[in-house]
Amino acid sequence: MDAIAVPGTLFARLREAARPSWEAYVAHPFVRGLTDGSLPEPAFRRYLMQDYLFLIHFARAYALAAFKHATVADIRGAAATLNALIDHEMRLHVQYCAGWGIGEPAMEAEPEAEETMAYTRYVLERGLAGDVLDLEVALAPCVIGYAEIGARMASDPALKREGNPYRAWQEMYGGAEFQGIALEAIARLDRLGAARGAEARWGELVRTFEAACRLEARFWQMGLDEAR
Repeated sequence: MDAIAVPGTLFARLREAARPSWEAYVAHPFVRGLTDGSLPEPAFRRYLMQDYLFLIHFARAYALAAFKHATVADIRGAAATLNALIDHEMRLHVQYCAGWGIGEPAMEAEPEAEETMAYTRYVLERGLAGDVLDLEVALAPCVIGYAEIGARMASDPALKREGNPYRAWQEMYGGAEFQGIALEAIARLDRLGAARGAEARWGELVRTFEAACRLEARFWQMGLDEAR
């Protein structure tokens, strides 16, 4: 099931080319635990702590995207995303974590897990070594993947709504605002692909996308390993 499928887009083609790695990510046992409420709370807390650190590098990636873009409109768009991450999403994350008894000082002091370093540095490396299309393809499993996960959860018969401690997480990523962000990312990939020769670079882009999916799955697994 492709919850936010837009047939024929560059993203849809990348997802299909990397289907096994994509499914291992979006249907990971961590996600199933969020859906039915069975995820051990220590696993989710570990994820929340590391996700704060991830967001810092995510913001750095959009600062790099602004540098890599060639037009004022695209630079402005990357800068707007950077500002939204720093001024809005990170604040929301801190507020959400407070509800779990996790304060921002604790998250700032948390050592980065190897899984966090692996994915974030991979994304930045692809942007530094390549161009903005390489960077956006490396980011796509996170930006678009979370939206697909949220949408899938919303229609999953196994979804537990009442008494599920992770219901707010599902509603955030399955909600209209984040779904819209993902659709914008899909459209941006198409524009960049057309402008920067995606067809001639297809094999490389698939390898980047697939590697990012594998690293995202490892990020989920990091949380599960905490609960063992």
